[in-house]
Amino acid sequence: MLIHVAWGAVYGFAAALQPGPFQTYLITRTLRNGWRHTLPAVFAPLLSDGPIIALVVSTLHQMPAWWLQILRFVGGLFVLYLAFGVLHAYRHADDGSWAPEPPARQGVLRAALVNVLNPGPYVYWSLVMGPLLLAGWRDAPVKGVGLLAGFYVSMVISLTGILLLCAGVEQFGTKVTRRLFGLSGIALALLGGYQIWSGVMAWWHGM
Repeated sequence: MLIHVAWGAVYGFAAALQPGPFQTYLITRTLRNGWRHTLPAVFAPLLSDGPIIALVVSTLHQMPAWWLQILRFVGGLFVLYLAFGVLHAYRHADDGSWAPEPPARQGVLRAALVNVLNPGPYVYWSLVMGPLLLAGWRDAPVKGVGLLAGFYVSMVISLTGILLLCAGVEQFGTKVTRRLFGLSGIALALLGGYQIWSGVMAWWHGM
């Protein structure tokens, strides 16, 4: 179980640092209203991801084992694509060009809505976390629970760290931001490579 908690924590950290509408919402709200008023919004994925996970996992549950292997392989490619985007953000963090246009909505429920309407969680859970969750759950339900716990605890802590960094942006500058992007990009690249390798090996042994 501990290994699944660790995997979930790594993926949760990487997901929290993904440049996107939800992260930009948190950053913009922090810069406008301060981190204390924005802090409750880091829990928005706990509200929005439930239906997403249920939909994705219920669909994956009806798929044959070979399809899950394909999803794992494609998910590895998708993670490598995310790594490329984060490393691009790392290169351009100094000029702030990594961030998309910030959403104007505020509040925890609106933050959850931003997350629900963002295709990122659907793709992420379909190609990356969904197959891992289903594989762990089939092996032992406690492993699936551990994966989810590690993922969301790590995500909430990482998002909170982002808020604190934004609150102290005048003191920290852009160097810390660039280092976080670099760390996340390297982690994603390693995870993507592992996903591809495990998908290929599962297919090879299944032949």
